Amino acid sequence: MAKSSEDKNYKVIAENRRARFDYAIEEDLECGILLEGSEVKSLRQNGANIAESYAAVEEGELWLVNSYIAPYEQAKMFKHEERRRRKLLVSRKEMARLWNDTQRKGMTLVPLVMYFNHRGLAKIKLGIAKGKKLHDKRETQAKRDWSRQKQRLLKDHG
Repeated sequence: MAKSSEDKNYKVIAENRRARFDYAIEEDLECGILLEGSEVKSLRQNGANIAESYAAVEEGELWLVNSYIAPYEQAKMFKHEERRRRKLLVSRKEMARLWNDTQRKGMTLVPLVMYFNHRGLAKIKLGIAKGKKLHDKRETQAKRDWSRQKQRLLKDHG
């Protein structure tokens, strides 16, 4: 997403950079997150980690499991749990599609990036992914290395 003058509220909070290496992302979708007040305040201070988290469809609801939101120091009375399960908001149609996709062999829901959209609402981008085997990861690494080498050669000889 390109930042422009009217996108002053858009801000990336946390990114799962390892996800694209460990998983083959087939498609992605944007979800809302049900948060408490102290969680939103903490996110505005960039206190989040989604690297070890995943999403799961359980009993007709979509949950973000094992995501970390740092405690907000100014919240004395109403502190939040740092690693609680957070409900993700999607339409019923999307929920049914996600449930069908995760029932297929090897498919999982991986959080890719957590951000505030242009309206200032906290969102998370989920990837519908299939886990890569070790040889697939090596192949990805080899392609990345080769493209870097090509760029270097073109720069030197160009």
